[in-house]
Amino acid sequence: MSIQQEQTISLARGVETENVDAQYFQNRQLKQGAAGWVLLIGLGVAYVISGDFAGWNFGLAQGGWGGMFLATLLMAAMYLCMCFSMAELSSMIPTAGGGYGFVRTAFGPWGGFFAGAAILLEYAIAPAAIAVFIGAYCESLFGVGGWPIYLAFYTLFIGIHVLGAGEALKVMFVITAVAAIALGLFIVAMVPHVEIANLFDIPASEAKGASSFLPFGYVGIWAAIPYAMWFFLAVEGVALAAEETKNPARDLPRGLIGSMLLLLIFAALILLVGPGAAGAEALMDSGNPLVAALEAVYGGSTWMSQFVNLVGLAGLIASFFSVIYAYSRQIFALSRAGYLPRKLSVTNRNKAPVHALVIPGFIGFGLSLTGQGDLLILVVVFGATLSYVLMMAAHISLRIRRPDMQRPYRTPGGIVTSSFALILAAIALVAGFLVDPKVMMGTAAIYGLFIAYFALYSRHHLVSGTPEEEFAAIQKAEEAPH
Repeated sequence: MSIQQEQTISLARGVETENVDAQYFQNRQLKQGAAGWVLLIGLGVAYVISGDFAGWNFGLAQGGWGGMFLATLLMAAMYLCMCFSMAELSSMIPTAGGGYGFVRTAFGPWGGFFAGAAILLEYAIAPAAIAVFIGAYCESLFGVGGWPIYLAFYTLFIGIHVLGAGEALKVMFVITAVAAIALGLFIVAMVPHVEIANLFDIPASEAKGASSFLPFGYVGIWAAIPYAMWFFLAVEGVALAAEETKNPARDLPRGLIGSMLLLLIFAALILLVGPGAAGAEALMDSGNPLVAALEAVYGGSTWMSQFVNLVGLAGLIASFFSVIYAYSRQIFALSRAGYLPRKLSVTNRNKAPVHALVIPGFIGFGLSLTGQGDLLILVVVFGATLSYVLMMAAHISLRIRRPDMQRPYRTPGGIVTSSFALILAAIALVAGFLVDPKVMMGTAAIYGLFIAYFALYSRHHLVSGTPEEEFAAIQKAEEAPH
């Protein structure tokens, strides 16, 4: 690879790009045409389905069932509006960087890195949280959990991704289908035992507005938001498959919206039948709430609880597997553009970015050793909500400043829809600080280190000719006075 330093082009705000030779991009190619819209719907569900099996129930400890219910309604509305908005953006700007590419086009290299770093925090940390939940499920099923399980799963599934996107996405689709069947069986098994009183069995506290519906008062609604997000968090990652999709303009909107609709159905049913049958108090601290619910209802371990535990493990595996895909594509795009070290975006003969898969895997494994799945969720929420704010701002900006830009799909409601999602995302960002301010401040400090790296080094070493940079260059040319 040779960098033609003499052709360095200075951009606005002290950012510089370097032209590279053709070999640079030949060494950084993903497998085109690996996914159609059906696989993308599977990918969207796979990103999130672990949230139905574990994680959401911690919201019961923050807001009771009523607080969690209202928080879930708010987050469902936010994600639905956001998916409509991202469907438009992804059809306009189909790049492997996803949200980073959208914000880069709207607000330039600085905005692009702000979004890219936030998304990277979300996707790089999420597998660590999911690994903790996988360990809890394996502990209850096989009597073995902890670091050996975390290490085994990281090693196995990063290895599958190294084989290439087509193979990985097909394996993920099968695992997700099995997990969805397990959710269906759980729902059927619990429905006959649902009693409304069970939803409100957490005693009311002394907080303002406390009641049987809101045992922790009004503030409990806000505090439950980060865990209500766990029903939907990462569905936006469908856009990261843009460069490996057969027909991005058609398939990405279908994948985003289709997967979101399925997730809405699962979230509504799980939140109703789980606490409704077993009681909210029994599930609010459980590492594997679906199994705990079945055992509470059926008086101990049964073939059904063992089956849901075994097959339910597939749900956690599906999300773990697919989020590894997501963080590797985000790192690939940022590295290819020079925001991160360029070596991270080199692909192997299977068109898989090996370094972008393996290095974050080591970091995630180390974080999983903390065993603090609920706190790791907060780190993920920080990155996710910050990126949502920036992406929705990009949608609004491009609608206002670039009304004539080609939009194969148009968001229903336009900027009203994306503005609503932006406001709720900002509320969700602040909500994380109510649960554990120290974790959120620590995450903000890590985010600050990313920004410092960009400000001091990588902004002077960006690469010219990447898809994201080309979209931004076209926009700048079209905005120039003629």
